[in-house]
Amino acid sequence: MTIIIDDAGSGDLLFGMVIGAYRKETGEFKYDVVDVKYFKPPLFRRKEYLKETSRIVLQLLEKLKVRENEEIMLCRGYIFDKAVEDLKKLYGEDRIKRIKVSGTPQRYVETAYLDELRNLGYEPIEQRENARAKNFFHMLKWLKRNPDKIKYAKTGWPRLSRYRIFKNQRRRESLS
Repeated sequence: MTIIIDDAGSGDLLFGMVIGAYRKETGEFKYDVVDVKYFKPPLFRRKEYLKETSRIVLQLLEKLKVRENEEIMLCRGYIFDKAVEDLKKLYGEDRIKRIKVSGTPQRYVETAYLDELRNLGYEPIEQRENARAKNFFHMLKWLKRNPDKIKYAKTGWPRLSRYRIFKNQRRRESLS
């Protein structure tokens, strides 16, 4: 048996991040969300999202009731570095592998993320994975039209301060 863990949304402007766990042989799928607050000051600066990702990975594995000697494969992305470290301590080096996730597990996690975006009222662009800049500016324009949704933006990235919509938001966040 094998459990594959992937993420979606970490590089997007909107929402937090979805972490999904998929059991290959049975098709079981569970997911949870790293809240957007982990991508805002001051938590973002301290990289608290890495600890939260690890906590969620452990929780998802618990929900799937990891079986003895079951392999656990995680996406190669840095977002899982802390989780891999924690899992190796818990399950041993041999059971934990880093892979490039594709196919069904990737599709399930991406779909869960897109559903979460739609729950905000945002309709993602098609081919968003192949058009990162277009995707960013589409989300930015949506936020400008829906300023009440700025609370769902990842504002921890320093470069965002060049956009007027985020200047006041960063000041408010640094005061809290």
